[in-house]
Amino acid sequence: MSNFAMAPPLRRGFWSASGTKTVLFGMLSCLCFLRAPLAADTKPAAANMSATQIVEKHVAARGGLQAWHSLQTLSVSGKMDAGAGDSAVRSEKIARLGTGAMVKHGPPPAGNESTGKQVQLPFTLEMKRPHKSRLEIQFAGNTAVQVFDGTNGWKVRPFLNRNDVEPFTADELKSEVDRGDLDGPLVDYAAKGTKVELAGVEPVDGHDAYKLKVTPKSGKVQLIWIDAHSFLDVKVQGTPRRFDGRMRDVFVYQRDFKTVSGLSIPHEYETAVEGVPGTHKMVFESVKVNTSLDDARFTKPAAAAIPARATAPKAGVPPTPAATVTK
Repeated sequence: MSNFAMAPPLRRGFWSASGTKTVLFGMLSCLCFLRAPLAADTKPAAANMSATQIVEKHVAARGGLQAWHSLQTLSVSGKMDAGAGDSAVRSEKIARLGTGAMVKHGPPPAGNESTGKQVQLPFTLEMKRPHKSRLEIQFAGNTAVQVFDGTNGWKVRPFLNRNDVEPFTADELKSEVDRGDLDGPLVDYAAKGTKVELAGVEPVDGHDAYKLKVTPKSGKVQLIWIDAHSFLDVKVQGTPRRFDGRMRDVFVYQRDFKTVSGLSIPHEYETAVEGVPGTHKMVFESVKVNTSLDDARFTKPAAAAIPARATAPKAGVPPTPAATVTK
């Protein structure tokens, strides 16, 4: 519950192209829409609340145990940031021109106001108990697919001209397994063998939030911040990312909670990486609960159609050199 929307994504380095900016999603990631301050939010957090009491109020604020226990499938669609215009344009040119394309870096053209704007990509995410997920992202006229069947995972990345179905790397597989079920780590945490401790009170978006230290049976600690007034999980520690040669902490801010079939679900996310300027956002435009999702959608996907090869050159005519795109 507290981090289901990071599946995806919004959580892996799914994008990567030579000379382009890495795009995280992840979310679930991915993910700055500040909430309007509420008068009640100015009240200080109660100092005598235990971690157990905080979690109980949090689960109730998110819809209650019964609503979460009845959740079997979740389907969402929306848009996610894919980097500033300059980086995204280079990525798209690589995707459209093929593996032979080279992209030379240079300053953005003068007067191009769109260069610094975020490019947003449409996506759909489907999840089914106990651990199945399917993510599709539209980019440069192609569809990238990432599937996890509960045990194994696969990806097809045509935007990198990689049309074969590739298995998850060991790190990707571990990240998906660590994600857990649709409930997240705080629903029925004791029954799952998870330990929750109160680690203090810190401000999040200008409001007090209880900082919880969550330790599952795997021993991998995660921090979750619960708003002291609404008891919603407004900040979640994500999977660390490697930037500039070292691992950096990742935090996802969850906002714009809306009720869908009795469940309170965040519709806006903002992912920030420690020491890295800028953030990535993800917005849910549609959320559907308990729709019918066939298990076949979570099996190994069929390979994407491989683009037709260029016509062979005539005898005596040298082949056309690889395309070169300049900025």
